[in-house]
Amino acid sequence: MRTFAELCPAPPAWDLDWARVREAFPWVRDLAGVEQDPVHHAEGDVETHTRMACEALAGLPAWRARPEAERVRLFAAVLLHDSAKPQCTRRGEDGRVTAHGHSRRGDLLARRLLWQAGAPVEWREHVAALVRHHQVPFWALERPDLRQIAFRVSLLARNDDLVLLATADILGRHCGDTAEVLENVALYEEYCAEQRCLEGPRDFPSDHARFQWFRSPDRDPDYAAYDDTRGTVTVMSGLPGAGKDTWIGRHREGTPVVGLDALRAELGVRPTADQRPVAAAAFARAREHLRAGRSFVWNATNVSRSLRSQCVDLAAAYRARVEIVALEAPPAMLRARLGRRERSVPAAVVERLVRRWECADPTEAHTLTRITTNGS
Repeated sequence: MRTFAELCPAPPAWDLDWARVREAFPWVRDLAGVEQDPVHHAEGDVETHTRMACEALAGLPAWRARPEAERVRLFAAVLLHDSAKPQCTRRGEDGRVTAHGHSRRGDLLARRLLWQAGAPVEWREHVAALVRHHQVPFWALERPDLRQIAFRVSLLARNDDLVLLATADILGRHCGDTAEVLENVALYEEYCAEQRCLEGPRDFPSDHARFQWFRSPDRDPDYAAYDDTRGTVTVMSGLPGAGKDTWIGRHREGTPVVGLDALRAELGVRPTADQRPVAAAAFARAREHLRAGRSFVWNATNVSRSLRSQCVDLAAAYRARVEIVALEAPPAMLRARLGRRERSVPAAVVERLVRRWECADPTEAHTLTRITTNGS
């Protein structure tokens, strides 16, 4: 990303020009005046903390030793790690300030901001994953699902990046437990090294072994699970106008399609109406294909992990192989395509989907294909 690269501290001085950062990013300016709990953030508001975290990152020898492209990507993650606090900050009845849920909301916000800025998909998803998990190393050893999180981060981003982000985060604040938290971050780094997922993706014996492990993470990740799948369910994922129908026509010609748009038209249900009858009809038709062991395409927006999991869980219950095809298009192209549609999708519906958009990741399926469509 060019703007991040231009603003990222660089040798020989490694200086941070915060005035230019504020000028470049409106969402950074939105952090000004957002209060924080003084017990954990005695330095002041969220903007102050974010600036201090960026300065701390710039001072880390491990960060300075990285290639420039990796330094820029980490700089973007630090800038964005608390970007959702303006939407999540609350003062409780006891007077304490909290920002519950800001990591997950930050993931969604970072994706939307970077998509609108034209960031490459893999780069954007790496940053978004770091934002979502940036607090994990602080309390990692207390989490019963630590291995699952560490493996997931390794497949979406890198755990050594997460360690640097967490280190900059804690050094960029004034609090009484800095030494303790830094020790926890170091322990998380050691844990990831032991689990073979610190500097790269955790390896699995096969894509089926990976798929089964994330569904049952108490099993041995090195176990080569027997592949007894029959048929393939292609789960589409993408905002309206991303090109799902076009892709299906070109790559799955002749394959049965369970399509929510087609079912809406068949049942006479508007996109803004109650969608439960449409979903029920889709699941009924999907079960027919699954019982017969037929491959088919599940064509819907499926922009959230929870929606995709409903399709994936059903397919897995019938021992079907699952592939996710995630399509997207630049914002301007998306608007242009939707404007030419005979059946228009209300702008409010599209905006709501954009704000809920969780890009599919390799933990959800046997295979994941990400496609950016730029044509008309």
